[in-house]
Amino acid sequence: MRVTSELWVSALVRRVFADGGFAAVRRKGAREAGAIFIIRRTRLGELEFYAPAPQTSYDEARPTERQFVRVTATTEEDAVEKRLEREMRFDPDVWVVEVETAAEIDGYLAVATE
Repeated sequence: MRVTSELWVSALVRRVFADGGFAAVRRKGAREAGAIFIIRRTRLGELEFYAPAPQTSYDEARPTERQFVRVTATTEEDAVEKRLEREMRFDPDVWVVEVETAAEIDGYLAVATE
């Protein structure tokens, strides 16, 4: 059974803070099943944008945890904001979480490889 989006986001924020990083919920979406998007700011000023992995990236069995794909990595904040705007027009119930951490993001997210 998958946890709600609200619980998952709350756990992510707590884990990042516990490791000495920073996390903020920029937008709250649907409590139960809103899609979650992650923006990671690196110490070098780069932004990494992660989106829910498409169903085609899953194995035959349904995964037990949420999976993400890195959509883009850029230093241009406008590019990330434009992508977020497109996603929110498609689905207004999305969550947006921004994190700053020295640790690699795969310590917090299951990142699917395509």
